[in-house]
Amino acid sequence: MTSPPDCAHLRTDARLIDPDAFYEALIEMHRDLSDETSALVNAKLILLLANHIGDIAVLREAMALARQDAPVGGSGTPSTAQRNTET
Repeated sequence: MTSPPDCAHLRTDARLIDPDAFYEALIEMHRDLSDETSALVNAKLILLLANHIGDIAVLREAMALARQDAPVGGSGTPSTAQRNTET
């Protein structure tokens, strides 16, 4: 098994050859799924892609960037941590 390079960083430049085809495939993947099943399929996709990337530093960088401007709380839906403390 090959280890990732020491200086790997998240690439955020546009690299998809056909971004519209990717978007179509992503939408099609969710077609006819309930919200709960759609979230499960997203989680599976994330884990598959994380395994493919294989570099925790790159994954942490991606997670930080993805969460960067996400609102905390106030969505009306309690987080898993909040639900666990309310029981």
